[in-house]
Amino acid sequence: MASVQHVGILRGMSSKPGARPARRSAAEPASTGLRERILSATRELLRERRFDTLSVADILTAAEVSRASFYFYFPSKQAVLGELVRDAVAQGQQAADPWIGGSQDPVAALRAGVRDGARLWRDNAGILMAIVESQGSDEGLRALWLEQMDLFTDAAAARIESDPQVRGRLGDMDVRAVAASLTWMGERLYYLAAAGVPPFDDERVLVDVLTNAWASILYGRPVAPPNPTPRAEQV
Repeated sequence: MASVQHVGILRGMSSKPGARPARRSAAEPASTGLRERILSATRELLRERRFDTLSVADILTAAEVSRASFYFYFPSKQAVLGELVRDAVAQGQQAADPWIGGSQDPVAALRAGVRDGARLWRDNAGILMAIVESQGSDEGLRALWLEQMDLFTDAAAARIESDPQVRGRLGDMDVRAVAASLTWMGERLYYLAAAGVPPFDDERVLVDVLTNAWASILYGRPVAPPNPTPRAEQV
């Protein structure tokens, strides 16, 4: 059951009730800022380096903390990444709130949410690219990422179910499957944009494509981008 234990480690918990986390010191370090320094240092390192090239020693040096302090707060570098990912996902949920809440024009709210999501990925590119690239070879990180993506899928499915017109348009289609498809399409395009892959490295293109995909499937109409740039006159 190694994979179950690994997921438990990522959540900062042992898989056995009452068990003490591995290699943690008996007494809490005096500085309550150490944990934040570890997170901040890892965040900065990921701006320049891939997660698979980072060691705990690299994080210790950048954060200027002792090994004992690191292991007091985190059982592994994967647990540090997990904390950073949860924070980024929480910000992503806030970006989706206008559409999820249903209090605004749905297409305008979709566009605003997609735009904010694109900027969130840009600002947290190192962290979010790290989880996407690492989850295929690490069962614990894979479970974490699926769990986080399910938060978006569940919220989108609930929003679709709450709209009688959208629900009627989809007919007998599995609503959660539709929501998951749209959510994972966004994940893939955001990743490509963060990696600088054309044409999705252009924020306007990314926002237009994703907004149109969601709006066409859910509301049955393509959406023209606001204030489109006029084409140059042909000679």
